[in-house]
Amino acid sequence: MKRRILGKTELDVPVLSFGASSLGSVFRDIDRDEGIRTVHAAVDAGMNYIDVSPYYGLTKAETVLGEAIRSLPRSSYMLSTKAGRYGEDQFDFSRKRIQDSVQESLKRLHTDYIDILFLHDIEFVPAKMIIEEAFPTFLRLKEQGVIRHAGICGLPLPLFEKVLPQINADAIISYCHYSLNDTSLLSLLPLLEKEEIGLVNASPLSMGLLSTRGAPAWHPADERVKQLCLEAAQFCADQGSDIAKLAVQFSTSNERIPTTLVSSANQRNIVNNAAWIEEPIDQGLLDEVLRILAPLHNETWSSGRPEYNTKPSNTSAEASKGEQR
Repeated sequence: MKRRILGKTELDVPVLSFGASSLGSVFRDIDRDEGIRTVHAAVDAGMNYIDVSPYYGLTKAETVLGEAIRSLPRSSYMLSTKAGRYGEDQFDFSRKRIQDSVQESLKRLHTDYIDILFLHDIEFVPAKMIIEEAFPTFLRLKEQGVIRHAGICGLPLPLFEKVLPQINADAIISYCHYSLNDTSLLSLLPLLEKEEIGLVNASPLSMGLLSTRGAPAWHPADERVKQLCLEAAQFCADQGSDIAKLAVQFSTSNERIPTTLVSSANQRNIVNNAAWIEEPIDQGLLDEVLRILAPLHNETWSSGRPEYNTKPSNTSAEASKGEQR
């Protein structure tokens, strides 16, 4: 599988990586053995950067992943997990909770270090907590060798523009902002590239928007967005193709985006995803799908505190506006 360097972390990551949220039965109920087989299939296919969180399945994802990777050489995969979010409305970014959380994750994952630790969904807490307590705790863990690199993740792009200039982050996870229906992540690239911050893109299917099944009922997008995405997915199906294939190919094709996370607890799906990116993209199909989705291009939804959902007025990212979840 093609690989790219993840910013200043210098981690050599595959263009398609494994998001382990599905192991927590967040999409459907899965058993331990099915999850383990899927992880092994992902690593065998070259998807050996794996991301997880204690939030996914309320620690189930980490537990299943830990069982899967304990039989693999530690050098054969790269691992990231998160701290700070532990339930739908349960956030704790205090120093003690982060320290305890990391030790709990290490035990569940059967490892003695984490390649990248991310603060999970920081848009739900004040920036002061992130800048003055949570991220400095990460830096101490990094000095101790418990984690190799430190980062942040969240949905609204303005949160990165507000917070990144005030911390020394090695990487970020952004989701639902580089896909067929939303490429607004491009506006953040100048800031990330200037600071050599590694970028992990996630959810090329926009959390289920790009599917012939239609978006899940809980999806925060409005009905117009859901309907047009469904129309695009059905168009692909009518042409004998799968919008998931087109979406994965599209999201992994940009050389400026090191890696994209996909999540599935189905072994066949993971193998298919890995195979798709080795095939040439159908440019005609892509052009027509982008035409269908053009009326909603870059439309997003709010998440977390209001101040993270509006662009700051005095940042380098504002000065170098690109395409503007």
